[in-house]
Amino acid sequence: MKELSVGQKAEKDFIVTKETGVAYADVSGDKNPLHLDENYAKNTRFGRKIAHGMLLGGYISGMIGMELPGEGCIYMKQELTFLRPVYYGDTIRVEIIVSELQQEKKRAVLSTSCYNQKGEQVIAGSALVKPKED
Repeated sequence: MKELSVGQKAEKDFIVTKETGVAYADVSGDKNPLHLDENYAKNTRFGRKIAHGMLLGGYISGMIGMELPGEGCIYMKQELTFLRPVYYGDTIRVEIIVSELQQEKKRAVLSTSCYNQKGEQVIAGSALVKPKED
């Protein structure tokens, strides 16, 4: 198993843009007007358009596949809890932390969190992965 240690961390900032939201809607087929239609969204409890939660899930996936544990990693499970809305224009910090190593199964449990520019946690989660074997 790739050398990992409990507490090892990777983080990266992403700016959530309207263009990214439109591209995600096109790829995923999720064209919920809450994400795309300002007139619709202003009449919701959010008061304006919000980003797709799974767009942030994609940022987490990218971090796991490219940063920690990185290339060759097999993504086995992801749990996400959406705590706060994310608006277009927000800067989101994705944070991945190795929380447990399962040496016998050659797996790792990762804490997967996202925070907005105010430092508020917007997503809490965990992932089970199998790092690339060297």
